[in-house]
Amino acid sequence: MIKILMHISRLFLGLVFLIAGINGYFVIFGFEPFIATSPEAMALFEFKYLLIAEKSLEVICGILLIFNQFIPLAIAILSPIVANIFLLHLFLDHSLLLLAIMLVLTLGFLLFYYKNNFMSVLERKPNSPH
Repeated sequence: MIKILMHISRLFLGLVFLIAGINGYFVIFGFEPFIATSPEAMALFEFKYLLIAEKSLEVICGILLIFNQFIPLAIAILSPIVANIFLLHLFLDHSLLLLAIMLVLTLGFLLFYYKNNFMSVLERKPNSPH
């Protein structure tokens, strides 16, 4: 059951970020986005390079999650993005707060599922490679 939940979580996050990333490229290229964007979120991207960087990471991580490749790396990259999405919708734009909560819970579950991949990062005094 846990493994099925992991696959559902991985695919959910992958699809959300792939679609959000592609939607962001519509904005970057001056087209009408196919999913409405938050004015508050767009105000954070005053400089287009930030939007390009974030949306590129979202597309790459979405693809990695969908194809079940480099999952811990994708989780590590998406963690600050999900935190920012959650805080933005908690404090500035409540319209997608439910989705933001779902992203936090889903990413949190994947972090827990892959916790062994992250344990060495929490070592106070890591072993020297020499």
